[in-house]
Amino acid sequence: MTDVLLATCADLPQGEPGAEHLDRALAARGIAGRWASWDDPAVDWAAAGLVAVRATWDYVGRPEAFLDWARGVERGGRLLNGAGVFAWNLDKAYLCDLPEVPVVPTVTADSRAELAEAVRRWGTAVVKPRVGAGGVGVLVVDDPADPRLGTVVRSHPDLPPAGGPWVVQPLVDAVRTEGETSVFVLDGVAVSQADKLPAGGEIRVHEHYGGSTRGVPLRDEAATLATGAVAAARALVPGDLDYARVDMMRLADGTLAVSELELIEPGLYLDVVPGNADPFADLVARALGVPVGG
Repeated sequence: MTDVLLATCADLPQGEPGAEHLDRALAARGIAGRWASWDDPAVDWAAAGLVAVRATWDYVGRPEAFLDWARGVERGGRLLNGAGVFAWNLDKAYLCDLPEVPVVPTVTADSRAELAEAVRRWGTAVVKPRVGAGGVGVLVVDDPADPRLGTVVRSHPDLPPAGGPWVVQPLVDAVRTEGETSVFVLDGVAVSQADKLPAGGEIRVHEHYGGSTRGVPLRDEAATLATGAVAAARALVPGDLDYARVDMMRLADGTLAVSELELIEPGLYLDVVPGNADPFADLVARALGVPVGG
């Protein structure tokens, strides 16, 4: 029996970048792991002692199918974080609901009129699809009448679909200079941090838009915010919250604020932070009842 199935997508059959570090960390703990595409009908997910979602980065095109798959996995066995957590985190409107945690100001917009009002409110706004990943569909807008907001160009991945829904945030200027930072929280404990910078002229820090990522020592300020954000989410979501990546940026008043809380398939950045493999493997081991440490 496979101890853990690591869910990925068809485009990444061997797993996320740097997956070999996680493979070795699992093997060192005596855990048999295998990467499998979440939508592969030939996979027997119930045959595994545990399923961990890792690189299912194509789910945004089929969110309901992905949630149906996650619910099916749960009916047959143990799924880290779980379908209820995924359903809550799928819609970025959750950013409006996190209590007692600094969050980049966020409003939802279900119509062009609401979208225009949000842009007027902030002058320069960042518009994102409420369901999205990897920076796809993110626009920086300073004109409520910007024609991009109402244009249906289905073949263009950088345009959100006309009619929304969206989330809208003010442009945080520090993203261009200080960038964004991410803290990984496993079993409620902050374990590592990575700083990310966009390329010139961009605000998206993703590598496919020219951004760069580097591992840095875990800073107390970021760790405190990350663990607080995860604790706040725990009070809102059903079931366990085993892992998270908390993305954050600095507001104009100096406050470090949550920009996104990734609870579905956050990349571990194993290619630049290979040390993330060990604490994640420990998390898997604990979930399987395998002794850790010693």
